[in-house]
Amino acid sequence: MPTQVASQRPVVVLLTCCVAAIGGFLFGFDSGVINGTVDGLQQAFQSQSVGTGFNVASMLLGCAVGAFFAGRLADRFGRRTLLLVSAVFFIISAWGSGIAGGSLEFVIYRVLGGLAVGAASVMSPAYISEIAPSHLRGRLATIQQVAIIGGLFFSFLNNYILANVAGSSTAPLWFGFEAWRCMFWMELIPAGIFLIALMFIPESPRFLVSAGRHDKAERVLRLVYDEAGTHKRLADIRASLSSRHQPRLSDLINPQTGKVLKLVWIGIGLAVFQQLVGINVVFYYGAVLWQAVGFSESDALMINVISGAVSIAACLVTIGLIDRIGRKPLLWGGSVGMTVTLALLVYAFSTADMVNGSLALSPGNGVLALIAANVYVFFFNVSWGPVMWVMLGEMFPNQVRGSGLAIAGLFQWVANFAITMTFPIMLASIGLTGAYGFYALCALISAIFVARFVRETNGKELEEMAYE
Repeated sequence: MPTQVASQRPVVVLLTCCVAAIGGFLFGFDSGVINGTVDGLQQAFQSQSVGTGFNVASMLLGCAVGAFFAGRLADRFGRRTLLLVSAVFFIISAWGSGIAGGSLEFVIYRVLGGLAVGAASVMSPAYISEIAPSHLRGRLATIQQVAIIGGLFFSFLNNYILANVAGSSTAPLWFGFEAWRCMFWMELIPAGIFLIALMFIPESPRFLVSAGRHDKAERVLRLVYDEAGTHKRLADIRASLSSRHQPRLSDLINPQTGKVLKLVWIGIGLAVFQQLVGINVVFYYGAVLWQAVGFSESDALMINVISGAVSIAACLVTIGLIDRIGRKPLLWGGSVGMTVTLALLVYAFSTADMVNGSLALSPGNGVLALIAANVYVFFFNVSWGPVMWVMLGEMFPNQVRGSGLAIAGLFQWVANFAITMTFPIMLASIGLTGAYGFYALCALISAIFVARFVRETNGKELEEMAYE
């Protein structure tokens, strides 16, 4: 069994991981910016509930494709190379989404952005987990989720400020362009920074070993470990990779039984349950949700900003806990907390009355809904938000990490698409009470799934991850 080797240069590791995590920031910004543009999309493209749902969810189709192929392409060309490609796609998507003149053009640019988000969503945590020593890996990988939530927070803040400066999201702001278009263009700044910063970080040493570039892998490891640690880690990586062939998708099949590895199904379960609890309904449709129960557009956008701040605080708590108490307790506790808070939201929404064609909550239940929603966001971001990505980045053995991430990432984004696409339809048919009742049930089932199937990975080197 490999022994732990402490990093001798934690600052180098931290800076490298922070650069990779900018992909997470763009993941969050690109996901959250749509929140404040829904009214603008409806007005500009004359779309109804199903059309609006597709405009919002179209990016997620690209995410599914990007996540699936990024894992496989990264095994061939490298983690850093795929992150560079995703940075270019982020830039193209940010510009095009704001300049689009129709739904089809808008969807094309959002799908390109989705390819970037999908690639970054699996490659950033994979890169971080492969460059970080085991005793820091949980905390460093959690930086990815802090970055995602930071991106969401700044996209919400960006939407709020631009909408207020212009007067509304549909009012002209810069050079006669509506504020909602400018919301997309603000992403060009972090996307450009990401592209430049990636030029200065090394490739993953585990990829370099799998590609037969052992000398380069040793040079990268020397940035992290001392002489003895470098040789020890290099030997462990070599031993964990198959000598027969490069990593490939068929490695996910157990050659003795001919069945998909149990570990893959657990990864899929983690990826799907993270979406079925409904968190991205809050991220993508927060403004619509709060306006549906009587808040103004400005108030709804401010609530999103508050939720973003709560999310960042929760992730900071996770950084302090994840390498101390482990991954599984955080996941289980988060599931239980989300079940309770979602149930409270269901109760609050069930008491809403129709006033002038819109839902309205009583003052007491309005406060209950706000508190429950933000506590729910806290529970998610102290558990499933960061921990799911940490586990996907580290639970697979070296030989199958790229392929395992490809499959789990594909299912994660397909589930995300399904939840996002169906929310406007559920809102129009069974209402907020029915929709959030479904999410509460999924949160309850996720607690059972964690207790029954998830194995702890805390404190283990990546070379110790076993096939199941």
